[in-house]
Amino acid sequence: MRFARLTWVVLLALAPLSTAPYVTPAAAVPEGQMTWGVHVSLVPLWFDPADAQGIITPFMVMYAIHDAMAKAMPGNPLAPSLAESWKASPDSKTYDLTLRKGVKFHNGHPLTSEDVKFSFERYRRSASKMLKDRVAAIETPDSLHVRFRLKSPWPERPVYGTAA
Repeated sequence: MRFARLTWVVLLALAPLSTAPYVTPAAAVPEGQMTWGVHVSLVPLWFDPADAQGIITPFMVMYAIHDAMAKAMPGNPLAPSLAESWKASPDSKTYDLTLRKGVKFHNGHPLTSEDVKFSFERYRRSASKMLKDRVAAIETPDSLHVRFRLKSPWPERPVYGTAA
């Protein structure tokens, strides 16, 4: 499975090289478009968020092929992504997330709350101890709802810190 994903990612990365070179005149480039070239060797470890290292470079790759419950976007540092909405309890110890309907994995399987729970429990690198030490339980009331129960209030982190 991992090899298949790696093959897919490598093929996607090489696809632009298979076309004839074409340089778009600067005046024809749509406003707001940015092309960014980074000289870096890809490391297979970077394709799995569960193995995320505490350095920024792998996140260039992960941001392109994975998604999070919420993520920073222009004009919104906590924009909905896989979660279309979330609600904190008054004591900031429970967070209910509602997943977007119709989200599918690369293989066509639908995203469910069980997948979010699995991804959180599987995470084992850089911030795993901090995250797991604060979570008392993860509940999946139905396929589109995830509930994080915390040991103590943590208002700034639970939504942003949960990746699927």
